[in-house]
Amino acid sequence: MGLINIAILVAMVVVLVIVAVYCILRNKKINEYGIEADAVISRIDTDYDSEGSPSEIYFVDYVNAEGQTVTAKLGNPPANAYQGMPMRIKYLPEKPKFVRRMK
Repeated sequence: MGLINIAILVAMVVVLVIVAVYCILRNKKINEYGIEADAVISRIDTDYDSEGSPSEIYFVDYVNAEGQTVTAKLGNPPANAYQGMPMRIKYLPEKPKFVRRMK
């Protein structure tokens, strides 16, 4: 393996670690400081990776503390999720599109 390939591999690992730490910290912040709300799965989109494999992306609608309807991507949908499914979520007031499903 050449030096360039090793450098690329190290860079990819560093990026993955940074993304993982960011997600962990964001989820911890939502769990600690998030506001609970009722939400409903409003849309399910299909995305395809570079190999053509599909994955579903779930969006929820909820009303925030200011009375505004917000549509946000749901990071942890339940296995049996369907459009119209109600659920409880937590969101960050300063970043209302950051939501987590309450279990």
